Amino acid sequence: MNDISPREQENLLAALIGDGRSLLSLTGLALIASGAFALFLSATGSFLPHDVDFLGMQPRQLCGFNQCRIVHFMFHDRVAFGGVLIAIGIFYLWLAQFPLKHGEEWSWWVFFISGAMGFASFLSYLGYGYLDTWHGVATLVLLPCFVLGMWKTHALLPLPRLGLRSLFGPVTPLVWNRWKNRAGFARMCLLFAGCGMAAAGSVIMFVGMSSVFVPQDLQYLGVKSAQLAAINPHLVPLIAHDRAGFGGGLLSCGLMVVCIAWKAPITPALWQTLLIAGTTGFGCAIGVHFLIGYTDFTHITPAFIGALIFVFGIICAKPAAAFN
Repeated sequence: MNDISPREQENLLAALIGDGRSLLSLTGLALIASGAFALFLSATGSFLPHDVDFLGMQPRQLCGFNQCRIVHFMFHDRVAFGGVLIAIGIFYLWLAQFPLKHGEEWSWWVFFISGAMGFASFLSYLGYGYLDTWHGVATLVLLPCFVLGMWKTHALLPLPRLGLRSLFGPVTPLVWNRWKNRAGFARMCLLFAGCGMAAAGSVIMFVGMSSVFVPQDLQYLGVKSAQLAAINPHLVPLIAHDRAGFGGGLLSCGLMVVCIAWKAPITPALWQTLLIAGTTGFGCAIGVHFLIGYTDFTHITPAFIGALIFVFGIICAKPAAAFN
């Protein structure tokens, strides 16, 4: 006869995994930590060890060319990437702790789309022949955690399940407000901002996989691609890796904003999430340009417009209880 109660028979691993949301939250925290680490490295002017091995050069050596603009340009991509990683991680925490906790199916699919796109974008880095080993290891570690979390949390979704239709179906009257009022205008602004982020991310990822640079980049650098290759044949592949990574992250983040703005009521918790994620993402992407002197009007104007639309949405969406 077994005198051990069901509670005493609980498995430690099963208790830690729970319904799977802890694993998805852990993924979000890992993304935030990775983004913060990217910001730290850029702020201290450091490359990762495998970057140094690949280039055969330290940042201080590259700084000898054209007033250190090559290094600054590389850090500008990495700061922007770090900001978007932090933003995605913040959205992951909110999705896991609020809509997914309450069995809202659309939130599970936001995780699925974002995760599939984020992990798949790793392949875009390989187009120029540079394998980021640290990123590869981190991907291999996080992927099982994310997949297990998705499998476990699928049981939280109520029946009948709509699948992807849960994202595209009509929203409830509580969520969707008439466009003419303040809440409706706020939602429209957030939708436009999210669409702009997704479009920009697609373009940046494509550029990173193809030409790598836009004309404004080369004007800032003061060199052409061939001259960069002459300085170091591994420079362009490394920059392409950074660009494709940032583009993939921005695309993923933009789609998350679109889905959340379309489906979720603006609660105090969501408003705080949007505020923190938006400030971090746009702040890093725009602010770094002024820090390095890359202030070409045509280059940064789209980001300013996106940030302005986002700010309008945040201001109009602010619930009275946001800081209660």
